[in-house]
Amino acid sequence: MVAAAAMTPAPHIPVLLRQLLDAVAPVRGIWLDGTLGAGGYARGLLDAGADCVIGLDRDPLALEMAAVWGVEYGDRLRPVQGNFSSLDDATDVPLDGVTLDLGVSSMQLDRAERGFSFMKDGPLDMRMGQSGVSAADLVNDADEGVLADILFHYGEERASRRIARAIVVARTEARIETTGRLAEIIASCLPRPKPGQSHPATRSFQAIRIAVNDEFGELVQGLEAAERIIKPGGKLAVVSFHSLEDRVVKRFFTERSGGGGRSNRYAPEAAQEAPRFTLNIKGNGPDAAELAANPRSRSARLRVGTRTDAAAGPADYSALGLPKLVERGH
Repeated sequence: MVAAAAMTPAPHIPVLLRQLLDAVAPVRGIWLDGTLGAGGYARGLLDAGADCVIGLDRDPLALEMAAVWGVEYGDRLRPVQGNFSSLDDATDVPLDGVTLDLGVSSMQLDRAERGFSFMKDGPLDMRMGQSGVSAADLVNDADEGVLADILFHYGEERASRRIARAIVVARTEARIETTGRLAEIIASCLPRPKPGQSHPATRSFQAIRIAVNDEFGELVQGLEAAERIIKPGGKLAVVSFHSLEDRVVKRFFTERSGGGGRSNRYAPEAAQEAPRFTLNIKGNGPDAAELAANPRSRSARLRVGTRTDAAAGPADYSALGLPKLVERGH
């Protein structure tokens, strides 16, 4: 276990918190924060008036940190280890709201030993839950074609085949064990970035992280689970950080609010289902003040919906804009 002093987080304000709290006000009753992390959303909800917040996270470190900062909230905070794909297993009480902060947290990016960042050399890991297949396992053991598919579909990397080939060649010389070596291999396949451009490894690291953590599977199942557990009138608020996941969230809300239409224009028109959500926020981004204070917020988008009394049901995966790789089962 990390020493308590080392786990005590600096004041942490997650992106779009003010907009989120405004959109779901008044905050009351029981909420679930599906990505507890360093506790920014959970603290925001508690300070805004929530009676109780269930703080869910697959990362054991998040729960260790919550044992320190959560003392001031007593039993109003209930940390629970688990994935948000099964968030409705964390409680048998209908919820007044659910928040999901997608992607990797600053807490994980800033720790070199977690292996998420090409900016900090460390072991090639990237596991949010610190168990299962690591990024090193994936990079060293996956077939070249699978690697290329992951880089292209999850990272939108145009040089995916070139990078996958370079990885396969490099791992025959020695197993790829560090973020620094992987970043060097990727950078050798791409032009040197111009001033202001992102690091050449950005898209590839995103893709590998998504694959290691099954982030799209988690996302869709988490949205379905939230629909099942939120009471009529309750809120679902989702913050996404890149276009692929925001597309899925947008289409989920569109479909569940009655605006989905047919995923196949040649198929017979299905009977219209009752809307499960009404839409409140349709993709707001950070304002100038937040961008200045936190450049990492630049790509963030907030979407908020209010649960109706219509029965929950499975989502139409074909209508959600999931990467093709998910549909092929990689």
